Amino acid sequence: MTQHLVDARAPRDLTAFIAELPKAELHVHHVGSASPRIVSELAARHPDSKVPTDPGALVDYFTFTDFAHFIEVYLSVVDLIRTPEDVRLLTYEVARDLARQQVRYAELTITPFSSTRRGIDERAFMDAIEDARKAAEAEFGTVLRWCFDIPGEAGLEAAEETTRLATDDRLRPEGLVSFGLGGPEVGVPRPQFKPYFDRAIAAGLHSVPHAGETTGPETVWDALTHLRAERIGHGTSSARDPKLLAHLAEHRIPLEVCPTSNIATRAVSTLDEHPVKEFVKAGVVVTINSDDPPMFGTDLDNEYAVAARLLDLDERGLADLAKNAVDASFLDAAGKARIKGEIDTYTAGWLDR
Repeated sequence: MTQHLVDARAPRDLTAFIAELPKAELHVHHVGSASPRIVSELAARHPDSKVPTDPGALVDYFTFTDFAHFIEVYLSVVDLIRTPEDVRLLTYEVARDLARQQVRYAELTITPFSSTRRGIDERAFMDAIEDARKAAEAEFGTVLRWCFDIPGEAGLEAAEETTRLATDDRLRPEGLVSFGLGGPEVGVPRPQFKPYFDRAIAAGLHSVPHAGETTGPETVWDALTHLRAERIGHGTSSARDPKLLAHLAEHRIPLEVCPTSNIATRAVSTLDEHPVKEFVKAGVVVTINSDDPPMFGTDLDNEYAVAARLLDLDERGLADLAKNAVDASFLDAAGKARIKGEIDTYTAGWLDR
């Protein structure tokens, strides 16, 4: 692990329990999930990139000075995805890594605009992610669904293109369930994206924008009011506004919490200062996620270990946290019941040993 892992040991050493606990992942990015092995392979395919081809060198490359630097590095990795074959390789390998962590279901955030503007044919892009999704489910048992997100830094052109790709019945992939907004928050006000979210919601997609990661709680309010958010990506600054916490709790609007990510991007100074404890105390539904795991030197297992330490959870507490993610997902009722049943059976078996 890298320097981003700040004493993530779980109380009572729950590492083994976490490793086999069935899970759902709701906030994890497509390109940001590329392992060092895959990033170095893609960099070798495209030697004009400044991304290191040595997996070992990626540890330093993925050490960020602030959120703006993270975005700069992230976009350099995005630039490695240049062909449908690159897209398919990345998607399939991300599913493999999720399956190793007992992730039964994941909603993978994909930014199609980043690929189509680089010249990848939009139909070929959709075919590549769908082919990988179906192969992963058949081979690993991990169910993938897509969230298409607008890269906020690219403006309204990107919003229009992303909305078109997400709502055109001739292009929309079978696995698409939600619509998001990522990238920098500073200087990218949420209300301007309302027309695009309205169109996506009218087409049957769920609203899951990032908000309140590097700005204040007013951005979360904007996401709720203007974008009709059903879940909030990060929402870190929500802890500064008791009325917002009460609203999130009352309306059961989950937060997609990514602790190590928040430290790596300097959104939060230290793990002990992370507001997840305040969220739980206020009754907000919390899900634990990994965001861009290889870039932040983490994975979902580690994020559960972090949560166990910060929230002082035992095995049953961790199982409840895993079920939060299942309940907050856009999986159908039968799928939710199946995974929650697996979690309960696994936990009972573990405690009876």
